[in-house]
Amino acid sequence: MNTKLLLPLCLAATTLTACSFAPAYVRPTAPVSTQWPVASTGQDGEQPRTIDIGWRSMFMSPKLQRLIEEALANNRDLRIATLNIEAARNTWRIQRSALLPSINASGSFSRQEVSKSRSGTGQAEITSTYTAGIGTTAYELDLFGRVRSLNNSAINKYLATEEGRKAAQTSLVAEVANAYLTCLADIELLRLTESTLKTRQDAYDLIKRSFDLGAKSRLDVAQSAMLVESARANRAQYQRRVEQDRNALTLLVGKEIDPKLLESQPLADVEMLERLPVGIPSVVLLDRPDIRQAEYALKAENANIGAARASFFPGISLTGSAGYASTSLSDLFVSGSSSVWSFAPQVTLPIFQGGRLRSNLKLAETNRDIAVTRYEKAVQTAFREVADALVARVAFTEQWHAQQALVKESDQALTITKARYDYGIDSHFALLDAQRSLFEAQQNEILIHQQTLANLIDLYKALGGGWQ
Repeated sequence: MNTKLLLPLCLAATTLTACSFAPAYVRPTAPVSTQWPVASTGQDGEQPRTIDIGWRSMFMSPKLQRLIEEALANNRDLRIATLNIEAARNTWRIQRSALLPSINASGSFSRQEVSKSRSGTGQAEITSTYTAGIGTTAYELDLFGRVRSLNNSAINKYLATEEGRKAAQTSLVAEVANAYLTCLADIELLRLTESTLKTRQDAYDLIKRSFDLGAKSRLDVAQSAMLVESARANRAQYQRRVEQDRNALTLLVGKEIDPKLLESQPLADVEMLERLPVGIPSVVLLDRPDIRQAEYALKAENANIGAARASFFPGISLTGSAGYASTSLSDLFVSGSSSVWSFAPQVTLPIFQGGRLRSNLKLAETNRDIAVTRYEKAVQTAFREVADALVARVAFTEQWHAQQALVKESDQALTITKARYDYGIDSHFALLDAQRSLFEAQQNEILIHQQTLANLIDLYKALGGGWQ
């Protein structure tokens, strides 16, 4: 055999068709209902799926878009998820390389002395040997699909990692949007509290002067002072929360934020897509990146079963080389006189492994069953997240409208009570109670509005939107 025959022989070995012992993959049946627990709008067939609605189309406020854009570029958790993809891709490429023989070029030089008794001439001899050639070592013929199954496992793990990055991006977009709305709500609450504190302080100063003149009782002064201190405590609370909200946003964005992006903006001015196409569970849930991630992980474990089964069968490996050898460097590449080759196929048949192969197969099957359970749990969790968001959507909308009506009526009640107090009909306590009720109603209106918008963001995330 010469060098012209060795390389084609090794390459021909790679064309042998390998059978596969991996079980045929069947997607598990989703253990959830075929319908959402509440009726939902926006299920027209002509409308796009939520997963196809990019985050720029969902969040139309320029400041929020800028924050999300910077977070996608700088957030460290998302950066780690992206680097994990690169690591998984290279792991797959390493495993894939086992499908082809590794061809290496080599060269060597050796010099040795042969003793008198072994030289054949009765004299000690010093010999030199020069070699150069190419060859492959222990290339496995994948007749039973073990290497191919491992390659399928690696590529599915890589795809699962890529879906994991998409899921991380979906979560990041939702977190930034929610953190921004929380910051705006706390700024509104802070401003409302400061305005209320000023009004209460002015009222207290007036009552204190009246008390000094003997026109008001000490009880009126104490009650008014209580409202002032309550507002002052609320102001300190919201000042702390606003700063913490900004810190949370900075962490999510991954860099210092332009102060202009955090300037006060009414929640009512935040532009968001208000109607989302919900669709049906069997279609929507399988679109979510985290569900696809769990399914790819399941496919990887399914492929590992094929590799474990193939280990029960004989393994065939090839080792061969071809090149030149000579005692003189000048004659090394002289054709015919210095050519050498070697070919060493090896067959390994497992006979006794102490139960290792059987246990390895049982382990692969158990890991597959765990992956099935994780996939089913991911589907159930996704179904609950969408169902909770749909239920909350109806409740928050009704609650916000009721709260707006409550603020309107509380404001009117305060106006009437103040007029009655000025005419001496109602007590000072009734006036303070009306003021306190209006303040609480205004606070709750801001909070419920923020929760209503947050619920829409949660629904968008639950339906798989945000990664495009």
